[in-house]
Amino acid sequence: MKKFHPLLLSVLSGILLFAAWPVSPFTFLVFVAFIPLLWLERQGSRRYFGWVYLAMLTWNLAATWWVWNASEPGSIAAFLANSLLMCLPWLGFRAVRRRMGDTIGYSSLVVFWLSFEYLHLQNWGLSWPWLTLGNVFATRTAWIQWYEYTGTSGGGLWVLVVNVLLFLLAWDWVQKKKLVRQRIFWVAGLLAVPILVSLILTPHEPDHKAPAGNIVIIQPNIDPYEKLSTGSFDAQLQKLLRLSESAVDSNTTLLVWPETALYNDNGFLEDRLKQSYFLNPLWDFLRRHPRIDLLTGIESVRLFKEKHSPTAFLLSDTNEYLESYNAAVLMDSSGPLDFYHKSRLVPGAESLPPFLHVLDAWFEKFGGTTSGYTGQDERTVFETPNHLYRIAPIVCFESIYGEFISKYVHNGANILAIITNDGWWRDTPGYKQHESYARMRAIETRRWVIRSANTGVSCIIDPVGKIIESRPWNEAAFIKTSVPTENTQTFYVRYGDCLSKLMLALALIFVIWNIVTFIKTRMSRG
Repeated sequence: MKKFHPLLLSVLSGILLFAAWPVSPFTFLVFVAFIPLLWLERQGSRRYFGWVYLAMLTWNLAATWWVWNASEPGSIAAFLANSLLMCLPWLGFRAVRRRMGDTIGYSSLVVFWLSFEYLHLQNWGLSWPWLTLGNVFATRTAWIQWYEYTGTSGGGLWVLVVNVLLFLLAWDWVQKKKLVRQRIFWVAGLLAVPILVSLILTPHEPDHKAPAGNIVIIQPNIDPYEKLSTGSFDAQLQKLLRLSESAVDSNTTLLVWPETALYNDNGFLEDRLKQSYFLNPLWDFLRRHPRIDLLTGIESVRLFKEKHSPTAFLLSDTNEYLESYNAAVLMDSSGPLDFYHKSRLVPGAESLPPFLHVLDAWFEKFGGTTSGYTGQDERTVFETPNHLYRIAPIVCFESIYGEFISKYVHNGANILAIITNDGWWRDTPGYKQHESYARMRAIETRRWVIRSANTGVSCIIDPVGKIIESRPWNEAAFIKTSVPTENTQTFYVRYGDCLSKLMLALALIFVIWNIVTFIKTRMSRG
């Protein structure tokens, strides 16, 4: 048997995954990226777990190193924990293949990996699904128009099945000098058919007929670290207002500002926004433009007479509890119309699960509160008073959660609005990846996406995932255009991530089957 050094196989797999990741032009490498790890398992390498962990850690470090710029301890925790969790499907696969043979074994890898990704996308406290396998095609939207049926799990299935078949081809050729032509045809078909299906499913030129009026998207380009400086809010608000005043006209109906555009150290009380002295210039602006609705990010708080949630804390010398929110608000000249509280919070930066609260002091914030934010269960849709737009308010990190976003559309949203602040990562691949992930949300829901990013990239994306207009990184700018709305619902919106749920059921069967087989084997020996 021809063997390769485990270190070579481990590192090679991690590097291939990184080399394929957005915004790399070498996406096709993902179809061979798992072959070294499959080879590693097949040749029976000792310290298997350690080598798999090294591969996953290489991938995490190389593809998401930029998280370090926002939080050093938070990034270390993310790299180590995420790499560890990614090993679980590989350990399950090895156990199943050893007991049940190749056919079931390799099938179990696909099932376990997709099940792991689905569970990791849930709101369990340490969710960090940035490297969900189907995200690799974020810049190859012409290949994945069928995401309107499967979401990113379909992309993950595609990648895993092709990797397994190519590995079996390579193994038979290297070890047995045997070429199985049937597998070659299968691989060729699996590579070509999804792309052909995507071309068939691609809608004709999207209908650019838009509601009367225009939308203005503001990119203020405020340094996120200066944003936290005491006494800087007034200057930041004036910058937002000046840029908005230069952009809006008599036809503007919706103005969009980025995440936490309205920020102060103590947060703004949601039920007293109109009384806030600091926001007087904003209310003056809205009174001058009574036809305009403003969608903006806001650091907000609420007070309660009792402990309303686990993240609420008692204010000193009072009997009131306070909750903090990384929120979105829709407002007009009459005041705030509706609030939404960000519900997919960045682990270690905006929240920690209860079992890790002992590490509170160790984690730095991404400009958030020291006690953690409070989210909400429902997906609130903002409807403008003129009834033109039913907006899905999506705050930053939430935009990488496909099924989560689909629930907005299920609740009636006819347009997706992403407000974000990616400046924490500086000029790195992070903000580029984040922008590209929004293109998949457009395909899954067949909705137009408007994206306001503090330092960029702000853009408009059509329902096919094509970026129609954008503004460059690190520039103060705005976009003004008419944006169509859509009202149909895709299969993915109506039924959710059916593929992942099927994989989860199969994973449970595999686990039970493996346990029963193990018990029977032990009993027969005893």
